[in-house]
Amino acid sequence: MTFSAPQTAMPKRNIFVLLMMIAVAGVSWLARDRAGHGRRFAEVLGSIERSSLDPVDQQGLFDAAMQGVFSRLDEHSAFVAGDQPDRLKNLLDQECGGVGLELDGSDLRQGIVVASPVLGAPAWHAGMAAGDRILAIDGVTTARMTMEEVFQRLRGRPGTAVLLSVEAAGDPVEQDAPAAVARDISLLREVIKTESVVGDRRRPDGSWEWTIEGESAVAMIRIKTFGERTAEEVRRAVEAIESRLTNAESDGDSDERPKAALVLDLRGNAGGLLSAAVEVCDIFLDDGVIVSTKGRGVHDAGTAGDDAAALDVQRATRGAALADLPMAVLVDGLTASAAEVVAACLQDHGRAIVVGSRSFGKGTEQSIIRLSDGSGFLKLTTSEYLRPSRGTIHRRTNDDGDSTWGVRPDGGCEITPTGRQIESFQAWRHIRDVVPAKGSLPETLQSPSQAVLPRRVDPVLAKAVDVLRERD
Repeated sequence: MTFSAPQTAMPKRNIFVLLMMIAVAGVSWLARDRAGHGRRFAEVLGSIERSSLDPVDQQGLFDAAMQGVFSRLDEHSAFVAGDQPDRLKNLLDQECGGVGLELDGSDLRQGIVVASPVLGAPAWHAGMAAGDRILAIDGVTTARMTMEEVFQRLRGRPGTAVLLSVEAAGDPVEQDAPAAVARDISLLREVIKTESVVGDRRRPDGSWEWTIEGESAVAMIRIKTFGERTAEEVRRAVEAIESRLTNAESDGDSDERPKAALVLDLRGNAGGLLSAAVEVCDIFLDDGVIVSTKGRGVHDAGTAGDDAAALDVQRATRGAALADLPMAVLVDGLTASAAEVVAACLQDHGRAIVVGSRSFGKGTEQSIIRLSDGSGFLKLTTSEYLRPSRGTIHRRTNDDGDSTWGVRPDGGCEITPTGRQIESFQAWRHIRDVVPAKGSLPETLQSPSQAVLPRRVDPVLAKAVDVLRERD
């Protein structure tokens, strides 16, 4: 069917006015529809508040309603009340106002125990050490405090003071033991910068040794999370490794020395900033796609053309660090999100072999949307990551073990430690990661030759080193 123009044309001014009226009517209808939902929601809350047999808390009802709304979305979207946005920002910024203590609250019967001071932070300068117990904060006992309450009291504006009552490590904690003698430590809060990139073990001065103990010429970079400074920290680690390799070559006998290799450990890394993951990949790649991000409205990322153009594609720039070193990436079932982006990228480009067990399968990005009144925020899934091969990373609720998701180890490189091995490894790893007290070194690190070497306690690392040696 075709249409022909009418004999008498409508003036352009009238056409414009008509189109404006249609547009205004459409917007008004949409606004009415949205306002209608809001009015109904307020009416329901008001009716419950006025007529319910038992008194109700409107905030509690609102929180419950939000939980219902987000239950219809994916498992990573959520409504979060309170000050958690600030804590999330601190994690990603890798800094917050505090005294610099990592705490262990796994057994509150033992009290609030210092897992490790932060090197150079106020608590470290005051002589606090791993194993110390915090008995009180500003005169308030920690006996019945939750870890959340402890962190709230320790954190604060830089320059403000906090008083800790501390019991030294090694004092008795049995129920019938005499009361321990505590000392009061007054600390001034500072901006505490946390590290996300670490090496094999601490040196006596608290800095990191990047070469794996007992494995000549094999370096290891462990990334715990992806924050604002992660890429910068990786670059510094790479510079230290390059300097070490250069010095080793100048010492002679390079033909007899095993070929150098690099292990990138992403086990237990739950992710963080996608931008940090992209930067880390770019450090080790010279060219090519790092990751593609697919947002709403892009449905078929496997084909070229308009859909491909709609993807947000991140590419590597010229220049790759440690390009001559064979590389292995370690992953496990807790490796997720941005960490999976790095593992998938280096695997797809053939830059590294992947060793360990299949990763978690969290390949979506959440945007943080703060409520206007500051009472909370929305954590809403807004995009999905695709690896360079355009394969999907995200595991959906109906995906099974045969579906395509996550990052699988390379052929012959899959290894899953037993629960007992993991427990032993974590305890051993904690000892090697502890920041030594100012002016001292933990006994377990005073005689490295007598320490348990990584190969004996970490089967995944041992497998990676063996595979790298085989490929020399």
